[in-house]
Amino acid sequence: MIGIISAMQEEIQTLLDHLANKEIIHKGKRTYFQGNLFHREVVLVFSRWGKVASATTATQLINDFNPSEIIFTGVAGSIQDHINIGDIVIGKNLFQYDMDASPLIAPFEIPLLGRAFFESHLINRNLLEKSALNFIEKFDNYISLTEKDKFNIGDPEVHIEDIASGDQFISESGQIQTIKMNLPQVGCVEMEGAAVAQVCFEYEIPFSIVRTISDKANDNAHVEFQVFANEIASKYALGILKNYFELIKD
Repeated sequence: MIGIISAMQEEIQTLLDHLANKEIIHKGKRTYFQGNLFHREVVLVFSRWGKVASATTATQLINDFNPSEIIFTGVAGSIQDHINIGDIVIGKNLFQYDMDASPLIAPFEIPLLGRAFFESHLINRNLLEKSALNFIEKFDNYISLTEKDKFNIGDPEVHIEDIASGDQFISESGQIQTIKMNLPQVGCVEMEGAAVAQVCFEYEIPFSIVRTISDKANDNAHVEFQVFANEIASKYALGILKNYFELIKD
């Protein structure tokens, strides 16, 4: 059983459309969709926005469905010049940029765990990178030229990058500069990944994260993010995860 989480149903709607033998379970104000996706047993759920919502969802998913791994997919905002709209970021180290218990402990360090970040599963990360590259090779099968032009998607690239999560929607240059000053290695920002990564670390469940860049975390981010999530994000998830499931066949 593979658990797949996104913050919004729009980000995985195309996956839901392809889910066979669907069973719907309602718990904790969440809807879990269990079934078969490309001949793999999966459970899909959208967590809602933010670290608490996503951590709650991940914990429920682990306790009730016992997944062999969890993949978080969805959109994110780039804070680096080399990462552009339409690019794919496979997360390496996940930071909570708003965690600061100093002077008791160092900034970003999670109390009692003694670490400032959580690393995604290395083997699965590498497989997801290959899956994303395969998706880009067949990009036109999923994203039309009209859609590429509408969202200014050029030639998408795949990046292995650190990701920072926090309970803010980043859309101002001051917010970006603060994060880059404190965590210069971070490639993109979002609101859930590091919280899910922490839950998976504590439960010893392999964790991966795939983010599609919807915006540059600038003044237009709130508009670009919503439209991109509705029209593009789940098509990326479909193509990448279809390839991933092919690579992990027994």
